[in-house]
Amino acid sequence: MFAFLEGVIAAKNLNEVVLDVQGVGFQLTCSMNTITSLPQNGEKARLFTVLNVKEDLLELFGFSSKDEKRMFERLTSVSGIGPKTAIQILSSMPLRDLTLAIMTGDTTALARAQGIGKKTAQRIALELKEKVDESDLQGGVMPGEKPLAAAPATDGVAEAIEGLISLGYTAQEAARAVKAVADQSDDSAQLIMLALRGMSAGR
Repeated sequence: MFAFLEGVIAAKNLNEVVLDVQGVGFQLTCSMNTITSLPQNGEKARLFTVLNVKEDLLELFGFSSKDEKRMFERLTSVSGIGPKTAIQILSSMPLRDLTLAIMTGDTTALARAQGIGKKTAQRIALELKEKVDESDLQGGVMPGEKPLAAAPATDGVAEAIEGLISLGYTAQEAARAVKAVADQSDDSAQLIMLALRGMSAGR
């Protein structure tokens, strides 16, 4: 119904934004990543939106990027994951790191989100790992976003995966190969070399 809303930020808190669109205040539930990327109250912003319709309630969810909106829709396609839970998952880590956690099956990282247990994390990884690809990694970092200390991938790991993708490997192949050697180095070039060696040995 709404692809996006553009207006002036009237208010925001930890998980909600009120966007004044020509005198109409739209209340949107957002992830912490979106909240922190927005400008100050009184400034203009555009949020991509998803409308969730219930029998007795209309809920509007807002996202600072199309990539985050797409991940939200993927998460809510997983059995047992509702919109509010999807927002909690999106708030638990930067978007690129969430993508990498899904690609590598890092259920420990996925389970850090509030309300997500080990079995649910396994279900997310299983149902979504074939639905993420190189484009999700390329567009996964929002403006002003920084990887968290507890995130599943360091900058070196992410760069190594992207480096292997540029060499012609699929996102899944690259993620698996780098994950296997991630504890041996923090340097992306070294990780690429170790991952290539590992893949050659496995043939």
